[in-house]
Amino acid sequence: MTDRLFLLNPGWTDDQGGPWYCPAGAVVEGVLSFHPMLRDQLEIVYLDHPRPRPPVIDLVGEDHQSCPILVLDGVFDWPEAETSETTGRRFLQDGAIIPYLAARYGIARPHP
Repeated sequence: MTDRLFLLNPGWTDDQGGPWYCPAGAVVEGVLSFHPMLRDQLEIVYLDHPRPRPPVIDLVGEDHQSCPILVLDGVFDWPEAETSETTGRRFLQDGAIIPYLAARYGIARPHP
């Protein structure tokens, strides 16, 4: 398996109004636009906002279905990754994704 990145489709509405987009996902989308070769190296899956999100649940369990989430392929050791208690799969969410992408795929890192 390749590292699998789950992002939310923009433009959803909910009981608070909308249309909305995911701020953390927008940051990851920005990195993907700066480094388009990542789109060839990752499996990227876009999901609609409403839960449950079965493709994520299948990999890391119901407790970790927030997006963005990067489910790791297990090839590159990354000690900061969380481990799903349900499936044993390793994953990163939100701000933890970009440092991993920089280390594994050699892209630019955010300025401190």
